[in-house]
Amino acid sequence: MKGKMKAQVFYEAEKMKLEEVPIPEVTDVDVLIKIKNVGICGSDISYYYGLSPLGTATGKGPLILGHEFTGEVVEVGKVPEAMGLYKPGDRVVVNPVQNCNACIPCAKGHTHLCENLIVPGVSVDGAFAEYCSSRYTGLFKLPDKVSYAAGAFTEPFACVVNAIRKLDIEPGDFVAIFGPGAMGMMMVQLCKSVGAGRIALIGATNDDWRLEQGKKFGADYIFNVTDKNSKYYTADLKKEISDLTDGHLADRAIVPTSSNAAFEQAVEVSGNCSIIVHFGLPNADDVFKIPALSFHTMDKQIRSAWLAPLSWATAIKAIGEGLVNVEPILTGTYPLEKLEEAIKLLRTNPGEQLKIQIKVS
Repeated sequence: MKGKMKAQVFYEAEKMKLEEVPIPEVTDVDVLIKIKNVGICGSDISYYYGLSPLGTATGKGPLILGHEFTGEVVEVGKVPEAMGLYKPGDRVVVNPVQNCNACIPCAKGHTHLCENLIVPGVSVDGAFAEYCSSRYTGLFKLPDKVSYAAGAFTEPFACVVNAIRKLDIEPGDFVAIFGPGAMGMMMVQLCKSVGAGRIALIGATNDDWRLEQGKKFGADYIFNVTDKNSKYYTADLKKEISDLTDGHLADRAIVPTSSNAAFEQAVEVSGNCSIIVHFGLPNADDVFKIPALSFHTMDKQIRSAWLAPLSWATAIKAIGEGLVNVEPILTGTYPLEKLEEAIKLLRTNPGEQLKIQIKVS
């Protein structure tokens, strides 16, 4: 498909321009997608402000960001066309972590650690544009009952699916979730769906509005651990959870925030044979400090959850079947022209925002 398209091209920290660029060419293994909805991820914000390197060879732009997206198929490469997989007009959602299926990590099922990853919006041009190309192996058809907006939650929700699997929740478990953002809201819902008994959602300064949203999504208890002016403030979270669990503390804890302090507190409030999952991406120089003796004698486990290996089919089905309700998490929609405005808002003055998407067409 020849022609030009509008795209937000990221160059360097706080420098992004809306430009007319060529529509991506489709190779034999690609599919061209007309973009509908794109979520703004925390990593997009980090890239924009120069806090994290891109996945390009240089770690720098120019690059079109955006990796949480849905769209409509407009052109199909020779390979997927010959296989009858996709046709123009198909509604699709894209898994941006596109593995080669030919290296040792892929052969072991560790597709997120593929040695030859291509990631639209991170290593190659992504979806903050009118069109984006993708390997056909990264596409999934979007169920008819799932909107383009809801479908654009699939990538972050697939990461949640991977993380909750690692929690190994048993029926009735008390779960502590540290971080009342969009990921935390999905975690609250999925934990309930897979059998958690009671859930405590924990936030920090200026998180009260988000904590209250968490109540609506199923959290049984909400706590603010830093703002003394908050009506949800607690100076001793461990005691609060101990009182709620007859001294047993949390069975499971997960930390969908990058805060090192939150992770250390998650370990503190977890009980015997508990599992703590580290989810939020830390800074390069972060170091955990955990009391070794109590951690050892209480037989706790720490697991990390990175990306969403082998989780996409489950994520799509769970959204389609209503195990999670993602659309209420969408608190703002902006046109492509206002992408920078939306990124700056999320970074500097999020207010009553959980998730913002760019609606392209």
